[in-house]
Amino acid sequence: MRSLTSLFPQQSVVPSTLRSRKTVGLMCSASSSYSATSSAVRLAAVHPVPSLTADEISAAASEAFARYSSAGVKRSGNGVAIVWFRNDLRVVDNEALLQAWAGSKALLPVYFVDPRHFGSTHLFGFPKTGALRAKFLLECLHDLKKNLKERGLDLLVKYGRPEDILPSIAKAFGAHTVFAHKETCSEELHVEKLVVKGLQQVILPQHERSNPKTVNPRLQLIWGSTMYHIEDLPFDAENLPDVYTQFRKSVESKSSIRACNKLPVSLSPLPSSSLGEVGGWGSLDKGMHFIGGENAALGRVYEYFWKKDLVRVYKETRNGMLGADYSTKFSPWLGSGSLSPRYLYAEVKRYEKARLANDSTYWVLFELIWRDYFRFLSIKYGNSIFHLGGPRKLVTKWSQDTSLFESWKGGHTGYPLIDANMKELSMTGFMSNRGRQIVCSFLVRDLRLDWRLGAEWFESCLLDYDPCSNYGNWTYGAGVGNDPREDRYFSIPKQAKTYDPEGEYVSYWLPELQPLPRERRNFPGKSYIKQVVPLKFENTTINRQNHFSTDKLDQLRQLNFLIINVFKFIIQFNFRLIRRID
Repeated sequence: MRSLTSLFPQQSVVPSTLRSRKTVGLMCSASSSYSATSSAVRLAAVHPVPSLTADEISAAASEAFARYSSAGVKRSGNGVAIVWFRNDLRVVDNEALLQAWAGSKALLPVYFVDPRHFGSTHLFGFPKTGALRAKFLLECLHDLKKNLKERGLDLLVKYGRPEDILPSIAKAFGAHTVFAHKETCSEELHVEKLVVKGLQQVILPQHERSNPKTVNPRLQLIWGSTMYHIEDLPFDAENLPDVYTQFRKSVESKSSIRACNKLPVSLSPLPSSSLGEVGGWGSLDKGMHFIGGENAALGRVYEYFWKKDLVRVYKETRNGMLGADYSTKFSPWLGSGSLSPRYLYAEVKRYEKARLANDSTYWVLFELIWRDYFRFLSIKYGNSIFHLGGPRKLVTKWSQDTSLFESWKGGHTGYPLIDANMKELSMTGFMSNRGRQIVCSFLVRDLRLDWRLGAEWFESCLLDYDPCSNYGNWTYGAGVGNDPREDRYFSIPKQAKTYDPEGEYVSYWLPELQPLPRERRNFPGKSYIKQVVPLKFENTTINRQNHFSTDKLDQLRQLNFLIINVFKFIIQFNFRLIRRID
Protein backbone atom coordinates (compact mmCIF):
# COMPACT_ATOMS: atom_id res chain seq x y z
CA MET A 1 0.00 0.00 0.00
CA ARG A 2 1.39 3.35 -1.05
CA SER A 3 1.99 5.87 1.75
CA LEU A 4 0.65 9.31 1.01
CA THR A 5 3.81 11.01 2.25
CA SER A 6 5.79 9.35 -0.54
CA LEU A 7 3.76 11.33 -3.08
CA PHE A 8 4.68 14.77 -1.77
CA PRO A 9 7.87 16.82 -2.29
CA GLN A 10 10.50 16.00 0.31
CA GLN A 11 13.05 18.80 -0.11
CA SER A 12 12.04 20.68 3.02
CA VAL A 13 11.93 20.12 6.75
CA VAL A 14 9.21 21.89 8.71
CA PRO A 15 8.57 22.44 12.40
CA SER A 16 7.24 19.40 14.22
CA THR A 17 6.22 21.09 17.43
CA LEU A 18 3.42 23.45 16.42
CA ARG A 19 1.30 22.50 19.39
CA SER A 20 4.07 23.18 21.84
CA ARG A 21 4.10 26.58 23.50
CA LYS A 22 7.79 26.89 22.66
CA THR A 23 9.13 28.41 19.48
CA VAL A 24 10.88 26.01 17.16
CA GLY A 25 14.06 26.03 15.16
CA LEU A 26 13.68 25.68 11.42
CA MET A 27 16.10 25.19 8.57
CA CYS A 28 14.30 24.72 5.28
CA SER A 29 13.56 26.18 1.91
CA ALA A 30 10.91 25.69 -0.75
CA SER A 31 13.49 26.84 -3.28
CA SER A 32 15.87 24.37 -4.87
CA SER A 33 18.30 27.24 -5.47
CA TYR A 34 18.62 28.08 -1.79
CA SER A 35 22.36 27.53 -1.30
CA ALA A 36 23.95 26.10 1.81
CA THR A 37 26.10 29.06 2.70
CA SER A 38 26.58 30.88 5.97
CA SER A 39 24.27 33.65 4.77
CA ALA A 40 21.54 31.33 3.49
CA VAL A 41 21.18 28.55 6.04
CA ARG A 42 20.38 29.66 9.54
CA LEU A 43 18.19 28.95 12.50
CA ALA A 44 15.10 31.08 12.89
CA ALA A 45 12.64 30.96 15.74
CA VAL A 46 9.22 30.29 14.26
CA HIS A 47 6.09 31.09 16.26
CA PRO A 48 3.57 28.25 16.36
CA VAL A 49 0.13 29.07 14.99
CA PRO A 50 -2.02 28.35 16.90
CA SER A 51 0.12 28.57 20.03
CA LEU A 52 -2.15 26.17 21.93
CA THR A 53 -1.44 22.82 23.50
CA ALA A 54 -2.93 19.71 21.90
CA ASP A 55 -5.52 19.57 24.68
CA GLU A 56 -6.52 23.20 24.12
CA ILE A 57 -6.91 22.63 20.37
CA SER A 58 -9.02 19.54 21.01
CA ALA A 59 -11.22 21.38 23.50
CA ALA A 60 -11.76 24.34 21.16
CA ALA A 61 -12.64 22.04 18.26
CA SER A 62 -15.00 19.94 20.39
CA GLU A 63 -16.83 23.07 21.53
CA ALA A 64 -17.23 24.25 17.92
CA PHE A 65 -18.47 20.84 16.78
CA ALA A 66 -20.99 20.79 19.62
CA ARG A 67 -22.36 24.23 18.65
CA TYR A 68 -22.85 23.17 15.04
CA SER A 69 -24.29 19.69 15.64
CA SER A 70 -27.95 18.84 16.14
CA ALA A 71 -29.82 15.63 16.83
CA GLY A 72 -32.75 17.12 14.92
CA VAL A 73 -31.17 17.03 11.45
CA LYS A 74 -33.27 14.72 9.26
CA ARG A 75 -32.10 12.12 6.76
CA SER A 76 -34.50 11.09 4.00
CA GLY A 77 -32.33 9.69 1.20
CA ASN A 78 -31.76 6.16 -0.06
CA GLY A 79 -28.86 4.13 -1.32
CA VAL A 80 -25.19 5.13 -1.34
CA ALA A 81 -23.77 8.60 -1.97
CA ILE A 82 -20.17 9.75 -2.32
CA VAL A 83 -18.84 13.05 -0.99
CA TRP A 84 -15.77 14.09 -2.98
CA PHE A 85 -13.55 16.34 -0.88
CA ARG A 86 -11.59 18.91 -2.87
CA ASN A 87 -10.67 22.30 -1.38
CA ASP A 88 -13.13 21.87 1.50
CA LEU A 89 -11.25 19.71 4.00
CA ARG A 90 -13.57 20.23 6.95
CA VAL A 91 -16.67 18.88 8.66
CA VAL A 92 -18.13 22.09 10.17
CA ASP A 93 -20.29 24.04 7.69
CA ASN A 94 -19.60 21.68 4.79
CA GLU A 95 -22.78 21.76 2.72
CA ALA A 96 -21.62 19.09 0.28
CA LEU A 97 -21.06 16.71 3.19
CA LEU A 98 -24.44 17.54 4.72
CA GLN A 99 -26.37 17.11 1.45
CA ALA A 100 -24.56 13.86 0.69
CA TRP A 101 -25.51 12.52 4.13
CA ALA A 102 -29.14 13.69 3.87
CA GLY A 103 -29.53 12.28 0.36
CA SER A 104 -28.37 8.73 1.20
CA LYS A 105 -28.60 5.86 3.65
CA ALA A 106 -24.83 5.25 3.52
CA LEU A 107 -22.05 7.71 2.75
CA LEU A 108 -18.52 7.27 1.37
CA PRO A 109 -16.07 10.21 1.70
CA VAL A 110 -13.23 10.24 -0.85
CA TYR A 111 -10.17 12.40 -1.60
CA PHE A 112 -7.87 12.17 -4.61
CA VAL A 113 -4.19 13.04 -4.55
CA ASP A 114 -4.16 14.33 -8.10
CA PRO A 115 -0.62 14.08 -9.58
CA ARG A 116 -1.31 17.21 -11.66
CA HIS A 117 -1.27 19.23 -8.43
CA PHE A 118 2.33 18.11 -7.87
CA GLY A 119 3.57 18.81 -11.38
CA SER A 120 4.95 22.11 -12.65
CA THR A 121 3.39 25.54 -13.07
CA HIS A 122 2.14 26.40 -16.52
CA LEU A 123 4.72 28.93 -17.75
CA PHE A 124 7.88 28.77 -15.68
CA GLY A 125 8.01 25.21 -14.38
CA PHE A 126 7.99 25.80 -10.61
CA PRO A 127 6.54 23.02 -8.42
CA LYS A 128 2.77 23.63 -8.36
CA THR A 129 2.69 22.54 -4.74
CA GLY A 130 5.83 23.25 -2.76
CA ALA A 131 7.01 21.08 0.11
CA LEU A 132 5.58 23.27 2.86
CA ARG A 133 2.06 23.39 1.44
CA ALA A 134 2.26 19.68 0.63
CA LYS A 135 2.98 18.93 4.27
CA PHE A 136 0.21 21.26 5.40
CA LEU A 137 -2.19 19.45 3.03
CA LEU A 138 -1.16 16.09 4.46
CA GLU A 139 -1.86 17.38 7.95
CA CYS A 140 -5.29 18.63 6.83
CA LEU A 141 -6.14 15.22 5.37
CA HIS A 142 -5.05 13.42 8.52
CA ASP A 143 -7.21 15.72 10.61
CA LEU A 144 -10.21 15.31 8.27
CA LYS A 145 -9.89 11.54 8.44
CA LYS A 146 -9.78 11.70 12.24
CA ASN A 147 -12.85 13.94 12.48
CA LEU A 148 -14.82 11.75 10.06
CA LYS A 149 -13.92 8.63 12.03
CA GLU A 150 -15.16 10.24 15.23
CA ARG A 151 -18.53 10.70 13.50
CA GLY A 152 -18.85 7.18 12.14
CA LEU A 153 -17.20 7.54 8.72
CA ASP A 154 -13.68 7.34 7.26
CA LEU A 155 -11.79 8.89 4.34
CA LEU A 156 -10.94 6.89 1.24
CA VAL A 157 -7.68 8.34 -0.11
CA LYS A 158 -6.68 7.44 -3.66
CA TYR A 159 -3.69 8.49 -5.75
CA GLY A 160 -4.63 9.50 -9.30
CA ARG A 161 -6.92 11.64 -11.40
CA PRO A 162 -10.51 11.86 -10.15
CA GLU A 163 -11.94 11.33 -13.63
CA ASP A 164 -10.00 8.05 -13.92
CA ILE A 165 -10.92 6.60 -10.52
CA LEU A 166 -14.21 8.12 -9.32
CA PRO A 167 -16.42 6.31 -11.90
CA SER A 168 -15.04 2.91 -10.84
CA ILE A 169 -15.62 3.76 -7.16
CA ALA A 170 -19.19 4.82 -7.92
CA LYS A 171 -19.73 1.55 -9.79
CA ALA A 172 -18.19 -0.61 -7.05
CA PHE A 173 -20.40 0.92 -4.34
CA GLY A 174 -23.46 1.51 -6.51
CA ALA A 175 -23.41 5.21 -5.64
CA HIS A 176 -26.27 7.16 -7.19
CA THR A 177 -24.74 10.63 -6.60
CA VAL A 178 -21.33 12.19 -6.10
CA PHE A 179 -21.56 15.41 -4.08
CA ALA A 180 -18.78 18.00 -4.26
CA HIS A 181 -18.18 21.71 -3.90
CA LYS A 182 -18.05 23.66 -7.14
CA GLU A 183 -14.86 25.40 -8.24
CA THR A 184 -14.46 28.38 -10.57
CA CYS A 185 -11.09 28.19 -12.39
CA SER A 186 -10.42 26.41 -15.66
CA GLU A 187 -8.31 23.46 -14.48
CA GLU A 188 -10.83 22.51 -11.82
CA LEU A 189 -13.80 23.07 -14.16
CA HIS A 190 -12.16 20.80 -16.74
CA VAL A 191 -11.85 18.02 -14.15
CA GLU A 192 -15.54 18.43 -13.28
CA LYS A 193 -16.50 17.95 -16.95
CA LEU A 194 -14.31 14.85 -17.24
CA VAL A 195 -15.81 13.36 -14.07
CA VAL A 196 -19.34 13.90 -15.44
CA LYS A 197 -18.30 12.20 -18.68
CA GLY A 198 -16.83 9.25 -16.76
CA LEU A 199 -19.91 8.83 -14.57
CA GLN A 200 -22.10 8.74 -17.67
CA GLN A 201 -20.35 5.50 -18.66
CA VAL A 202 -21.47 3.79 -15.43
CA ILE A 203 -24.82 1.98 -15.53
CA LEU A 204 -26.43 1.57 -12.11
CA PRO A 205 -28.39 -1.61 -11.29
CA GLN A 206 -32.12 -0.96 -10.98
CA HIS A 207 -32.20 -1.42 -7.21
CA GLU A 208 -29.38 1.09 -6.61
CA ARG A 209 -30.98 4.02 -8.43
CA SER A 210 -32.23 6.93 -6.32
CA ASN A 211 -34.74 7.62 -9.09
CA PRO A 212 -36.18 4.99 -11.48
CA LYS A 213 -35.29 7.29 -14.38
CA THR A 214 -31.68 7.73 -13.18
CA VAL A 215 -29.45 5.31 -15.09
CA ASN A 216 -26.02 6.83 -14.34
CA PRO A 217 -24.49 8.26 -11.17
CA ARG A 218 -24.66 12.05 -11.26
CA LEU A 219 -22.29 14.76 -10.07
CA GLN A 220 -24.07 17.22 -7.77
CA LEU A 221 -22.00 20.42 -7.43
CA ILE A 222 -22.70 22.74 -4.50
CA TRP A 223 -21.52 26.29 -3.83
CA GLY A 224 -19.68 26.58 -0.55
CA SER A 225 -16.39 28.49 -0.82
CA THR A 226 -17.42 32.07 -0.02
CA MET A 227 -18.93 34.01 2.85
CA TYR A 228 -21.68 35.44 0.62
CA HIS A 229 -23.47 32.72 -1.35
CA ILE A 230 -23.33 33.27 -5.10
CA GLU A 231 -27.14 32.99 -5.32
CA ASP A 232 -27.51 35.85 -2.83
CA LEU A 233 -25.47 38.42 -4.79
CA PRO A 234 -27.47 41.46 -5.99
CA PHE A 235 -26.10 40.89 -9.51
CA ASP A 236 -24.93 38.04 -11.72
CA ALA A 237 -21.26 37.18 -11.44
CA GLU A 238 -20.82 38.28 -15.06
CA ASN A 239 -21.96 41.78 -14.03
CA LEU A 240 -19.73 42.01 -10.98
CA PRO A 241 -18.50 45.58 -10.34
CA ASP A 242 -14.92 46.15 -11.42
CA VAL A 243 -14.14 48.21 -8.32
CA TYR A 244 -14.02 46.39 -4.99
CA THR A 245 -15.61 49.24 -3.01
CA GLN A 246 -18.69 49.17 -5.24
CA PHE A 247 -18.95 45.40 -4.78
CA ARG A 248 -18.54 45.60 -1.00
CA LYS A 249 -21.10 48.34 -0.48
CA SER A 250 -23.59 46.56 -2.70
CA VAL A 251 -23.41 43.17 -0.96
CA GLU A 252 -23.32 44.73 2.49
CA SER A 253 -26.52 46.68 1.81
CA LYS A 254 -28.44 44.22 -0.37
CA SER A 255 -27.30 40.72 0.60
CA SER A 256 -27.18 38.69 3.79
CA ILE A 257 -24.84 35.93 4.91
CA ARG A 258 -26.39 32.52 5.42
CA ALA A 259 -26.06 30.74 8.74
CA CYS A 260 -23.66 27.81 9.06
CA ASN A 261 -25.23 24.41 8.45
CA LYS A 262 -25.93 22.17 11.43
CA LEU A 263 -24.58 18.64 11.18
CA PRO A 264 -26.04 15.46 12.64
CA VAL A 265 -24.26 14.09 15.70
CA SER A 266 -23.34 10.97 13.70
CA LEU A 267 -22.68 10.74 9.96
CA SER A 268 -22.69 6.93 9.80
CA PRO A 269 -23.02 4.42 8.31
CA LEU A 270 -20.41 3.72 5.70
CA PRO A 271 -21.34 1.48 2.76
CA SER A 272 -21.29 -2.13 3.93
CA SER A 273 -19.18 -3.71 1.18
CA SER A 274 -17.00 -3.27 -1.93
CA LEU A 275 -14.00 -1.69 -0.17
CA GLY A 276 -11.76 -4.51 -1.41
CA GLU A 277 -12.65 -3.68 -5.00
CA VAL A 278 -11.07 -0.24 -4.69
CA GLY A 279 -7.91 -1.29 -2.83
CA GLY A 280 -8.73 -0.33 0.76
CA TRP A 281 -8.81 3.04 2.49
CA GLY A 282 -5.37 4.25 1.39
CA SER A 283 -2.54 5.19 3.71
CA LEU A 284 -1.82 8.39 5.60
CA ASP A 285 1.53 8.29 7.36
CA LYS A 286 1.00 8.13 11.15
CA GLY A 287 4.48 9.19 12.28
CA MET A 288 4.07 12.94 11.78
CA HIS A 289 3.05 15.63 14.22
CA PHE A 290 0.22 17.42 12.47
CA ILE A 291 -0.25 21.17 12.17
CA GLY A 292 -2.87 21.64 9.47
CA GLY A 293 -6.47 20.52 9.62
CA GLU A 294 -9.87 21.56 10.89
CA ASN A 295 -9.09 21.10 14.58
CA ALA A 296 -6.05 23.38 14.39
CA ALA A 297 -8.13 25.91 12.43
CA LEU A 298 -10.87 25.93 15.06
CA GLY A 299 -8.18 26.17 17.72
CA ARG A 300 -6.67 29.22 16.05
CA VAL A 301 -10.09 30.92 15.84
CA TYR A 302 -10.66 30.25 19.54
CA GLU A 303 -7.19 31.51 20.40
CA TYR A 304 -7.42 34.70 18.31
CA PHE A 305 -10.97 35.66 19.28
CA TRP A 306 -11.53 34.31 22.76
CA LYS A 307 -8.30 33.37 24.52
CA LYS A 308 -6.02 36.23 23.46
CA ASP A 309 -8.77 38.71 22.55
CA LEU A 310 -6.73 39.89 19.57
CA VAL A 311 -9.60 40.62 17.22
CA ARG A 312 -10.42 43.84 19.09
CA VAL A 313 -7.19 45.41 17.78
CA TYR A 314 -6.94 43.66 14.41
CA LYS A 315 -7.24 46.82 12.31
CA GLU A 316 -4.40 48.46 14.24
CA THR A 317 -2.05 45.47 14.05
CA ARG A 318 -2.90 43.91 10.66
CA ASN A 319 -0.06 45.64 8.79
CA GLY A 320 2.58 44.07 11.01
CA MET A 321 5.11 41.62 9.63
CA LEU A 322 6.76 39.90 12.59
CA GLY A 323 5.27 37.32 14.92
CA ALA A 324 2.17 35.16 15.08
CA ASP A 325 -0.49 37.53 16.35
CA TYR A 326 -0.37 40.76 14.33
CA SER A 327 -2.99 39.23 12.00
CA THR A 328 -5.52 36.42 12.15
CA LYS A 329 -3.41 33.83 10.25
CA PHE A 330 -6.64 32.11 9.16
CA SER A 331 -5.69 32.08 5.46
CA PRO A 332 -3.91 28.68 5.24
CA TRP A 333 -7.00 26.93 6.60
CA LEU A 334 -9.31 28.97 4.39
CA GLY A 335 -7.13 28.02 1.42
CA SER A 336 -7.37 24.29 2.15
CA GLY A 337 -11.05 24.53 3.02
CA SER A 338 -10.41 23.40 6.59
CA LEU A 339 -12.19 26.54 7.78
CA SER A 340 -15.50 27.95 6.54
CA PRO A 341 -15.71 31.71 5.88
CA ARG A 342 -19.30 31.61 7.17
CA TYR A 343 -18.03 30.11 10.41
CA LEU A 344 -15.69 33.10 10.77
CA TYR A 345 -18.60 35.47 10.12
CA ALA A 346 -20.62 33.72 12.83
CA GLU A 347 -17.68 33.97 15.26
CA VAL A 348 -17.29 37.69 14.58
CA LYS A 349 -20.96 38.25 15.29
CA ARG A 350 -20.79 36.07 18.42
CA TYR A 351 -17.77 38.05 19.62
CA GLU A 352 -19.47 41.39 18.91
CA LYS A 353 -22.50 40.30 20.91
CA ALA A 354 -20.50 38.92 23.84
CA ARG A 355 -17.64 41.43 24.04
CA LEU A 356 -17.19 44.27 21.60
CA ALA A 357 -18.08 45.52 18.12
CA ASN A 358 -15.63 48.00 16.61
CA ASP A 359 -13.70 48.82 13.43
CA SER A 360 -11.40 45.86 14.02
CA THR A 361 -14.15 43.25 14.19
CA TYR A 362 -15.68 44.71 11.03
CA TRP A 363 -12.30 44.70 9.29
CA VAL A 364 -12.04 40.91 9.58
CA LEU A 365 -15.25 40.74 7.53
CA PHE A 366 -13.93 43.44 5.19
CA GLU A 367 -10.98 41.19 4.31
CA LEU A 368 -13.24 38.15 3.90
CA ILE A 369 -15.34 40.14 1.42
CA TRP A 370 -12.13 40.76 -0.56
CA ARG A 371 -11.66 36.99 -0.68
CA ASP A 372 -15.24 36.54 -1.96
CA TYR A 373 -14.67 39.26 -4.53
CA PHE A 374 -11.67 37.53 -6.09
CA ARG A 375 -13.60 34.24 -6.23
CA PHE A 376 -16.51 35.86 -8.06
CA LEU A 377 -14.12 37.74 -10.38
CA SER A 378 -12.70 34.41 -11.53
CA ILE A 379 -16.18 33.58 -12.83
CA LYS A 380 -16.58 36.91 -14.61
CA TYR A 381 -13.14 37.02 -16.23
CA GLY A 382 -12.27 33.32 -16.58
CA ASN A 383 -8.76 32.47 -17.76
CA SER A 384 -7.85 36.11 -18.37
CA ILE A 385 -6.72 36.32 -14.72
CA PHE A 386 -3.83 34.04 -15.75
CA HIS A 387 -2.95 35.91 -18.97
CA LEU A 388 -0.15 38.45 -19.30
CA GLY A 389 -2.51 41.32 -20.08
CA GLY A 390 -4.93 40.32 -17.35
CA PRO A 391 -8.67 41.04 -17.40
CA ARG A 392 -7.98 44.45 -18.96
CA LYS A 393 -5.97 42.87 -21.80
CA LEU A 394 -3.24 45.49 -21.45
CA VAL A 395 -0.22 45.29 -23.70
CA THR A 396 2.87 45.92 -21.57
CA LYS A 397 6.49 45.03 -22.21
CA TRP A 398 7.70 42.80 -19.38
CA SER A 399 11.09 41.18 -18.86
CA GLN A 400 11.78 37.57 -17.90
CA ASP A 401 15.40 38.19 -16.87
CA THR A 402 16.48 35.01 -15.09
CA SER A 403 19.17 36.52 -12.88
CA LEU A 404 16.90 39.29 -11.63
CA PHE A 405 14.14 36.82 -10.87
CA GLU A 406 16.54 34.48 -9.04
CA SER A 407 17.69 37.38 -6.88
CA TRP A 408 14.07 38.20 -6.00
CA LYS A 409 13.09 34.58 -5.43
CA GLY A 410 16.10 33.78 -3.27
CA GLY A 411 16.07 37.02 -1.27
CA HIS A 412 19.34 38.44 -2.68
CA THR A 413 18.20 41.78 -4.11
CA GLY A 414 20.26 44.01 -1.82
CA TYR A 415 17.10 45.52 -0.31
CA PRO A 416 16.65 44.07 3.19
CA LEU A 417 12.86 44.51 3.27
CA ILE A 418 12.46 42.52 0.05
CA ASP A 419 15.02 39.89 1.01
CA ALA A 420 13.58 39.32 4.48
CA ASN A 421 10.09 38.79 3.10
CA MET A 422 11.30 36.34 0.47
CA LYS A 423 13.35 34.42 3.07
CA GLU A 424 10.26 34.17 5.28
CA LEU A 425 8.22 32.85 2.34
CA SER A 426 10.74 30.16 1.41
CA MET A 427 11.26 29.07 5.01
CA THR A 428 7.67 29.12 6.30
CA GLY A 429 5.27 29.20 3.33
CA PHE A 430 3.79 32.44 4.67
CA MET A 431 4.19 36.17 4.14
CA SER A 432 2.26 39.08 5.61
CA ASN A 433 -0.26 40.94 3.47
CA ARG A 434 1.92 44.06 3.67
CA GLY A 435 4.95 42.05 2.60
CA ARG A 436 3.12 40.55 -0.37
CA GLN A 437 2.21 43.99 -1.67
CA ILE A 438 5.77 45.26 -1.25
CA VAL A 439 7.52 42.35 -3.00
CA CYS A 440 4.91 42.41 -5.79
CA SER A 441 5.47 46.12 -6.38
CA PHE A 442 9.24 45.61 -6.40
CA LEU A 443 9.05 42.77 -8.93
CA VAL A 444 6.75 44.56 -11.39
CA ARG A 445 7.74 48.23 -10.90
CA ASP A 446 11.44 48.14 -10.04
CA LEU A 447 12.61 44.89 -11.67
CA ARG A 448 10.03 45.23 -14.49
CA LEU A 449 9.62 41.45 -14.51
CA ASP A 450 6.67 39.50 -15.88
CA TRP A 451 4.18 39.46 -12.98
CA ARG A 452 3.33 35.83 -13.73
CA LEU A 453 6.80 34.83 -12.51
CA GLY A 454 5.87 36.14 -9.08
CA ALA A 455 2.37 34.68 -9.19
CA GLU A 456 3.62 31.20 -10.08
CA TRP A 457 6.32 31.35 -7.40
CA PHE A 458 3.70 32.28 -4.82
CA GLU A 459 1.55 29.42 -6.13
CA SER A 460 4.43 27.06 -5.43
CA CYS A 461 5.32 28.35 -1.97
CA LEU A 462 2.28 29.71 -0.15
CA LEU A 463 0.47 27.57 2.38
CA ASP A 464 -2.68 29.60 1.74
CA TYR A 465 -2.57 29.45 -2.06
CA ASP A 466 -5.82 29.48 -3.97
CA PRO A 467 -5.88 30.51 -7.63
CA CYS A 468 -8.57 33.19 -7.31
CA SER A 469 -6.94 35.20 -4.51
CA ASN A 470 -3.38 34.66 -5.71
CA TYR A 471 -3.83 35.64 -9.33
CA GLY A 472 -6.46 38.25 -8.44
CA ASN A 473 -3.98 39.99 -6.14
CA TRP A 474 -1.12 39.74 -8.63
CA THR A 475 -3.14 41.18 -11.53
CA TYR A 476 -4.29 43.93 -9.16
CA GLY A 477 -0.72 44.68 -8.05
CA ALA A 478 0.64 44.56 -11.59
CA GLY A 479 -1.97 47.02 -12.86
CA VAL A 480 -3.52 44.56 -15.33
CA GLY A 481 -6.51 43.60 -13.19
CA ASN A 482 -10.09 44.69 -13.51
CA ASP A 483 -9.64 47.73 -11.26
CA PRO A 484 -9.04 50.89 -13.35
CA ARG A 485 -6.35 52.22 -10.99
CA GLU A 486 -2.88 51.19 -12.08
CA ASP A 487 0.83 51.79 -11.56
CA ARG A 488 0.67 51.32 -7.79
CA TYR A 489 4.10 51.81 -6.35
CA PHE A 490 5.25 50.83 -2.87
CA SER A 491 8.34 52.83 -1.98
CA ILE A 492 10.70 50.50 -0.11
CA PRO A 493 12.29 53.25 2.02
CA LYS A 494 8.87 54.60 2.97
CA GLN A 495 7.48 51.14 3.73
CA ALA A 496 10.55 50.28 5.83
CA LYS A 497 10.31 53.51 7.86
CA THR A 498 6.58 53.05 8.41
CA TYR A 499 6.30 49.32 9.14
CA ASP A 500 9.78 48.31 10.34
CA PRO A 501 11.28 51.53 11.75
CA GLU A 502 13.77 49.78 14.05
CA GLY A 503 14.68 46.98 11.65
CA GLU A 504 13.30 44.23 13.87
CA TYR A 505 11.71 42.35 10.99
CA VAL A 506 14.63 42.47 8.56
CA SER A 507 17.21 41.57 11.21
CA TYR A 508 15.03 38.61 12.30
CA TRP A 509 15.23 36.99 8.87
CA LEU A 510 18.65 38.46 7.95
CA PRO A 511 20.73 37.95 11.12
CA GLU A 512 23.80 39.50 9.48
CA LEU A 513 22.06 42.87 9.97
CA GLN A 514 21.67 42.47 13.73
CA PRO A 515 25.04 44.08 14.63
CA LEU A 516 24.05 47.28 12.79
CA PRO A 517 22.36 50.20 14.57
CA ARG A 518 18.58 49.79 14.34
CA GLU A 519 18.09 52.83 12.12
CA ARG A 520 20.56 51.37 9.57
CA ARG A 521 19.20 47.82 9.33
CA ASN A 522 16.86 48.70 6.46
CA PHE A 523 19.47 51.04 4.94
CA PRO A 524 22.76 49.16 5.47
CA GLY A 525 24.67 50.58 2.50
CA LYS A 526 27.93 48.73 1.85
CA SER A 527 27.40 46.61 4.97
CA TYR A 528 25.00 44.46 2.92
CA ILE A 529 25.02 42.88 -0.53
CA LYS A 530 24.90 45.07 -3.63
CA GLN A 531 21.50 46.20 -4.88
CA VAL A 532 20.52 44.50 -8.14
CA VAL A 533 18.71 47.56 -9.56
CA PRO A 534 18.12 51.16 -8.54
CA LEU A 535 14.62 51.93 -7.29
CA LYS A 536 12.11 53.48 -9.66
CA PHE A 537 11.67 56.35 -7.20
CA GLU A 538 14.80 56.82 -5.11
CA ASN A 539 13.50 59.94 -3.36
CA THR A 540 11.29 58.89 -0.45
CA THR A 541 9.80 62.39 -0.22
CA ILE A 542 8.47 62.39 -3.78
CA ASN A 543 4.87 62.13 -2.62
CA ARG A 544 5.25 65.01 -0.16
CA GLN A 545 6.88 67.23 -2.81
CA ASN A 546 3.96 66.63 -5.12
CA HIS A 547 1.54 67.10 -2.20
CA PHE A 548 -0.04 63.71 -2.73
CA SER A 549 0.34 60.41 -0.88
CA THR A 550 -0.12 57.11 -2.71
CA ASP A 551 -3.51 56.67 -1.02
CA LYS A 552 -4.65 60.12 -2.19
CA LEU A 553 -3.50 59.41 -5.72
CA ASP A 554 -5.46 56.13 -5.65
CA GLN A 555 -8.52 58.02 -4.42
CA LEU A 556 -8.16 60.59 -7.19
CA ARG A 557 -7.77 57.90 -9.81
CA GLN A 558 -10.91 56.19 -8.56
CA LEU A 559 -12.80 59.52 -8.52
CA ASN A 560 -11.62 60.22 -12.07
CA PHE A 561 -12.84 56.79 -13.15
CA LEU A 562 -16.25 57.41 -11.59
CA ILE A 563 -16.53 60.84 -13.25
CA ILE A 564 -15.72 59.30 -16.63
CA ASN A 565 -18.42 56.66 -16.12
CA VAL A 566 -20.95 59.32 -15.13
CA PHE A 567 -20.19 61.24 -18.33
CA LYS A 568 -20.54 58.03 -20.33
CA PHE A 569 -23.93 57.44 -18.75
CA ILE A 570 -25.08 61.02 -19.49
CA ILE A 571 -23.98 60.76 -23.11
CA GLN A 572 -25.72 57.39 -23.55
CA PHE A 573 -28.89 58.73 -21.88
CA ASN A 574 -28.97 61.82 -24.10
CA PHE A 575 -28.36 59.71 -27.18
CA ARG A 576 -31.33 57.47 -26.31
CA LEU A 577 -33.46 60.53 -25.59
CA ILE A 578 -32.61 62.05 -28.99
CA ARG A 579 -33.48 58.77 -30.70
CA ARG A 580 -36.86 58.69 -28.97
CA ILE A 581 -37.58 62.32 -30.00
CA ASP A 582 -36.64 61.50 -33.60
